[in-house]
Amino acid sequence: MRFLAVTLIAHRPDPTTGVRTPTHDRFREVVDNALFAEELGFDGFGVGERHERPFLSSSPTVVLSHIAALTRRIRLFTAVTTLSLLDPVRAYEDYATLDHLSEGRLDLIIGKGNGTAQRELFHVTPEDQWERNAESYEVFRRIWRQDKVTAATRFRPPLTDAEVRPRPYQRPVRVWHGSATSKESVDLAARYGDPLFSANVTHPVEPYAELIRHYRERWEHYGHDPARIAIGAGTAGIHVAPTSQQALAAYRPVFEADLAFARQSGLPVVFETLEDFAERSSALIGSPEQVIDKVHRYHERFGHTVLHVHADAGGLSDTQHRRSLELFQSAVAPVLRDDIPDPPFAWAPVLPASPTARTEEGPARD
Repeated sequence: MRFLAVTLIAHRPDPTTGVRTPTHDRFREVVDNALFAEELGFDGFGVGERHERPFLSSSPTVVLSHIAALTRRIRLFTAVTTLSLLDPVRAYEDYATLDHLSEGRLDLIIGKGNGTAQRELFHVTPEDQWERNAESYEVFRRIWRQDKVTAATRFRPPLTDAEVRPRPYQRPVRVWHGSATSKESVDLAARYGDPLFSANVTHPVEPYAELIRHYRERWEHYGHDPARIAIGAGTAGIHVAPTSQQALAAYRPVFEADLAFARQSGLPVVFETLEDFAERSSALIGSPEQVIDKVHRYHERFGHTVLHVHADAGGLSDTQHRRSLELFQSAVAPVLRDDIPDPPFAWAPVLPASPTARTEEGPARD
C-alpha cells in the first residue's frame, strides 16, 4: 500500500483557538508539511484546487512547482484538478511544465470540482459541468499523447492541428479520477482505463463502496483487465496516539469545534459524537492497532491500494499532528505495506522503455 499526505489549503480560523493564520504563513505551513512528509517516507504529497472560500488552493501548479524544487523523492499529486472549470490547453501547459520541473514525479487526480461560488466564477452550470469535465479531459488527454490535435470542442474554441508546448516528460502522465458521490466520474475513469480515487470523507463507507463496485462493473464493461484496477481512498481525519484514550482526548476539541462550525454554517451533520465519528467515518483516530484494523476493514470493501491522510494539523497542535504522523509511519504504515499490495504499476515516472532515447523536449515515444 502507498500513502499520501494531502492538503486543500483550507484557510479558516483554527477550530480550537479561533485564530486565522496569515495567508503568507499558511503557504509556508504547506511547504513545511510537504518537506516533513518526504522526510517521514510518505509516497506522495497532494495539493487540492479550489476557487472559493475558505481555500487558498487556486494555483496548485505554482505550489507544487515550489515543492518540487525543494524535494527529491516524493511524488506530487493534485487533489483534485478541476478540469470542468479549466481550459484544457492551458491546464496541459501548466502541468506539462510542472512535470518537467519535477523530473516526472507528477500524478494528477482530476474532477469536476464543486461549490456554487467557483462554478459562478467560471460561468459553469450544474447542467453542463459533467460535459465540460469529460470534454476537457478528452482534450487534455489527447494533447498529452499527440503532437498535433484537432478537436471540435463545445466549451472552448475548436482546435485544428494545434501544437501545444512543452511536449511532455512523462509519456503519459498518470491520471486518477476523483469520485465523491456521482457515477459520471466513475464511468469516465472506467471508460479510459484510469485509476479511481474515492473522496471517502463525508459519509460512512456504504455510498463510497457502492461507487467503487459500480466502477469495477464499468471497468469490465469497457473490456479492461480487472487485474489492472487501481483504487485510492481518502480519510476524514487522522490522529494516531499510543492509546485510543489519548487519541480521542486530543481530537475531541477539534471534532467539537468542527461540529459547531457545521451547525452554524447550516451544513449537514452526519456524525453527532466523536465516538461515532471515530467508529463509522473514515477518520483514523486511535491507537496504531485500531488504525490498522480500520484500514483493513475499508480495504475489504474498497480493495484500495493507496490511502491519503491529512497533511495539515487541522486544529491539533503542530506537535500533536507531527507526532501522530511519525507514529503512523513507524507503527501503522509498515504493517499495511506488508499486508496490502501496491497499485499494479510502478511508483515512478512513466517513461518509455528505452531510457537512452531522448528528444530535445523529453523522453522519446515508444
